[in-house]
Amino acid sequence: MIQFQLDSRSGVSPYMQLVQQVRHALRLGLLREGDQLPTVKEVVAGLAINPNTVLKAYRELEHAGLVAARPGVGTFVTGSLVDPAIAAHAPLRRELRGWIVKARGAGLDEESIEALFRDAVRSARVEGVA
Repeated sequence: MIQFQLDSRSGVSPYMQLVQQVRHALRLGLLREGDQLPTVKEVVAGLAINPNTVLKAYRELEHAGLVAARPGVGTFVTGSLVDPAIAAHAPLRRELRGWIVKARGAGLDEESIEALFRDAVRSARVEGVA
C-alpha cells in the first residue's frame, strides 16, 4: 500500500502532492489495478491534514479514471499508467541509485540532488539529447 508524504516546502498543494504520488506509483508499477488506497481516515491520521484535502485528491484521481470509490469498502485502483520502457530499464535505475548515493556522499541533501537532476534534464533537453 502506498504511504503518502507531504513536503510543506515544495510549493505544491497537499491534495496535488497526493495525486502526484499516486500517479507516480502507478507509472512505476508500484500500484496496480485492484490495489486499495489508504482510507481517508488513515491518510488524515498519518499526515494530520483535512479530510477534504484527501477527498479532493481521490476525486481527481477518480475523474481521471485511475481509481474508483466503493462506498463502505474503500478506494481502489482501476487504471494504469505503467510505462513498459521504465520497467525495462532496471539497469538505469540501479545507476541512478548509485549516483544518488554518490551525491549524498558528497554532502548534497535531497533538495539539492533534485535540483541538480532537474537541471541536468533541462540541459539535455536544450542540447537536444532528450
